[in-house]
Amino acid sequence: MPSLNLPPFPDDIPIHPLLIVDYQLILAGDHTEIKRLWGAGTKIGFWYLKNHGVDEEVDAMFDLGAETLDLPLDEKMRFEQGDSGLSFGYKATGANVMDATGQRDTHELINIAKDDALAWPRVARRTYPAPVHHAMARVVAPFVQKSIAVTSTLINVLNNQLGLPSGTLARMHPVDARSGSEVRCIRAFPAPPSSCGGDAGVKLSNGAHTDFGSLSFLHNRLGGLQVLVPGAEAWQYVRPIPGHAVCNIGDSLKILSGGILRSNLHRVAPPPGAQAHLERFSLVYFARPADSMPLRALADQSLLIAHAPDAGLDTGVTAGDWHQRRVKNRRFNNQKGAETWKAGMGTEDLVES
Repeated sequence: MPSLNLPPFPDDIPIHPLLIVDYQLILAGDHTEIKRLWGAGTKIGFWYLKNHGVDEEVDAMFDLGAETLDLPLDEKMRFEQGDSGLSFGYKATGANVMDATGQRDTHELINIAKDDALAWPRVARRTYPAPVHHAMARVVAPFVQKSIAVTSTLINVLNNQLGLPSGTLARMHPVDARSGSEVRCIRAFPAPPSSCGGDAGVKLSNGAHTDFGSLSFLHNRLGGLQVLVPGAEAWQYVRPIPGHAVCNIGDSLKILSGGILRSNLHRVAPPPGAQAHLERFSLVYFARPADSMPLRALADQSLLIAHAPDAGLDTGVTAGDWHQRRVKNRRFNNQKGAETWKAGMGTEDLVES
């Protein structure tokens, strides 16, 4: 397991105090907690989630991520994603760009498809390095199953708050359908000391973006995640809290809700203070709609969405197409200039100032 003997997050840097949502109260149908979740989802699109019950599975996945990413590079590259828009598999440091200038990222990762975890030992999408295969049934599948339970519960609550017919969003996220839902284990390498101070010249691990899918279920132990909150001019860190996940809305739910739910800009900077010299591991489950689902505002199914700011939004593509386009146009090898970066944009241009 990546070391838990970590320096504390500093107290003297700007942070954004996300709302804390209690998952057990959401399960119990507590109206106050549901209102808190709705407020977080519509105002910034980020919140902490406590009492989610996935801590043991998270620890096991951190161990697996570290073991897998410690493999020799040539072994990991046998399972590389490639440049066609496939998300599943290994991504080497610098394989993606972070902005229109072509600046390359500074992290590596392994993505494991939900479809493969649940189909094991059958291969649904692709193969993975040996540590993943050996732990698929024992570690990956339990984490995926619990993550599905958590994200599905939250999506169902948002479905009802949006005034959609019961089960509408659930039917767009069927567990047994082919989708881009995946587990991601990430390792970001320490930044040079000169890049760990102010915002100017910060060597980012991952640039400003919105997430591709519906709901992200993130687990961090070191700082690094930053959000640009509505109306703000400066990025703010999100302080990691032990036992608390960070959840955020992605493009798909923003589109389906006609812009009511917020897919907010965020990025990953070097950990602050005494944490800056450490490798930063993180773990996330991305819940995404079935690949075949069209991405358009569900204005014909909800009066609330019909009167939303982006009620007429229709991407003209499916969730699978949206995901593949964004992945493909972030690959360094596919860059042909700023137009490639623009072609990989999500709802960033719909994010209000």
